[in-house]
Amino acid sequence: MSKFVGVLTSGGDNPGLNAAIRGLGKAAIGCYGMEVIGFRDGFRGLMENRAVPLDSKMLSGILTQGGTILGTSRDKPHKMLVGGKEMDMTQVIVENYHKNHLDCLVCIGGGGTQKNAYRLMQQGLNIITLPKTIDNDVWGTDVTFGFDTALEIATEAIDRLHSTAQSHHRIIVVEIMGHRAGWLALGAGLSGGADVILIPEIPYSTKLVAESIKNRSRSGKSFSIVAVAEGALSRSQKDEMDQLEDKLKNAKDKDEKKQVKKLMDEIIGMRSSHTLKLAQKLEELTGIEARITILGHLQRGGIPSSYDRLLATKLGTAAANFIAEEKYGILVASDGEGVKSIPLGDVAGKLKIVPPDHPWIDSARRVGTCLGDR
Repeated sequence: MSKFVGVLTSGGDNPGLNAAIRGLGKAAIGCYGMEVIGFRDGFRGLMENRAVPLDSKMLSGILTQGGTILGTSRDKPHKMLVGGKEMDMTQVIVENYHKNHLDCLVCIGGGGTQKNAYRLMQQGLNIITLPKTIDNDVWGTDVTFGFDTALEIATEAIDRLHSTAQSHHRIIVVEIMGHRAGWLALGAGLSGGADVILIPEIPYSTKLVAESIKNRSRSGKSFSIVAVAEGALSRSQKDEMDQLEDKLKNAKDKDEKKQVKKLMDEIIGMRSSHTLKLAQKLEELTGIEARITILGHLQRGGIPSSYDRLLATKLGTAAANFIAEEKYGILVASDGEGVKSIPLGDVAGKLKIVPPDHPWIDSARRVGTCLGDR
């Protein structure tokens, strides 16, 4: 008796999503005789039972396409807007899983998707997840698909900014995605030859950054490139966040927790103007004209790199094999040239951040890149 497999993509769009869908679908159908259906727009589509059969025709010609043929959303099963109200739609999702006679649901997404998928697993559903995100911050996998493509895009942007920075003798501050982890900013900054790299894992001093730029100017270098992750924090901001996190842990009631969370959200919300303020402050401290470039969603778009296509296909086909073996409740992770399965409970809620002793950090320091901390 053939197995019925459901698949959805959740969270931000990502290069390589279609390659993963294709790998999973082709292997499940061609190698194991399974039937595969996709759900539109993530967990919301599953809640609304918006399913589409994924046959060979649907899977054809999508390997090189960016985005996802299924669409995506950031809806959470337990916190979903329905009729203008936030509701827990977990049981509706469970019912639709069974209505479609699914033997397994494959959830493709980043850290938030891993947590949401784990909640569904706790409701008794057979779940397998695949790790995608340009931030490369899913715990347990060597790398996530989408990261390589975004890294190339961000690196090319820095390459292009060098010429205008040099021509106009400016500081160019380029904002790169990465709310909680600095893999993308660090990798692009290092490979693009940025003079300053600021990431969430290393709180920085604006004065130290300015002094580094002034030292370059004194040595005859007329421009500087600053690569900053959108989630990078100054030392004062980090101290404030740490204090609020301590207050949150020690909050006595819901009202106090709500108040503390509001203050934390305000600090996080200020990040939208953070890069502009940083550029203004650096111009003030150095006397050198500063300009900003925010790459934003440009980093998510376009054709996936060959590496991301290979990685997504490898993980997708491996997922089909795990389904055939009835090995559920796992993340299919990249492990060198191969794959490994990690219990979903070990992954959900964890974050893979840049460790202070990572070789990229060491290399950046050795080539004289300022990381804002010394």
